[in-house]
Amino acid sequence: MTLVTGRTTGKMKSNTKRIGRLFLRKTNLTPMDPDVIIDRPPGLFDDYDRILVSVLFSWDVPRAEWLAAQWAAVCDVRIGGPAMGERGEQFEPGRFVRRGAVITSRGCPNRCWFCSVWRREGGFVRELNITEGYNVLDDNLFRCSDGHVQKVFAMLDRQRERAEFTGGLEARALTDYHVGLLADRRKRIKQLFLAYDTPDDREPLQVAAKRLRDCGFTWNQLRCYVLVGYPGDTMEKAESRLKETLNIGAFPMAMLYRNDRNETTRQWRSFQREWARPIYVYQKMKISA
Repeated sequence: MTLVTGRTTGKMKSNTKRIGRLFLRKTNLTPMDPDVIIDRPPGLFDDYDRILVSVLFSWDVPRAEWLAAQWAAVCDVRIGGPAMGERGEQFEPGRFVRRGAVITSRGCPNRCWFCSVWRREGGFVRELNITEGYNVLDDNLFRCSDGHVQKVFAMLDRQRERAEFTGGLEARALTDYHVGLLADRRKRIKQLFLAYDTPDDREPLQVAAKRLRDCGFTWNQLRCYVLVGYPGDTMEKAESRLKETLNIGAFPMAMLYRNDRNETTRQWRSFQREWARPIYVYQKMKISA
């Protein structure tokens, strides 16, 4: 993170510094411990030695810089995160994502036009230290070495909660080895998300979904993020891909493309919401849960 500016107060400081983490918005993965601050300037009773500002989306940068300036009047401030182009290093559980979520690898060998991961994290997969958790956020776990993947599954086997893979895994990277690991633990897996971002993802998704469904994965377990609303897309084309995903054997969840200025339309936002709610999709497609 980049040091913005700051000062310390005149009172005696203990050896243990109190560090607050400031987030621009609350999501399902935002930590909720007492030192988490959601989108606000300092208050009368705030007493921190340092504030870490985490910026997830590029369109939040102006607001993040304004908040950083407000907090810099009372303590040191550091601002960083994916939107600031900051490369991620070793994962620290509970610091910037909620306890239970883990990241075991970073980087991506693909160079998708709509994605900043490979620009920020590097064009190859970096394997990280494996920490305890049950929700694996990696999107390139299947690109890691078999030894690393085996250790991740051994870690998941130790958890009381059922495992989740919510990063949007690449179907074309699924191997027999991965299928075996997943099949052996099917009853211990709550959900697994694949990704359908570009037209060339269709065939690998079809193959991966069939293999996992043949192992017993259900609609509730096998999910798929489907990118919609990108330049040149139409709602007719997007709906066709979403229905196609369902027919392939994975339960679709629409993910709305947003540019650096967060520009979308009301119509696309409404479309995405409808296709991101499982109950709506179940009713629309008349399939059994």
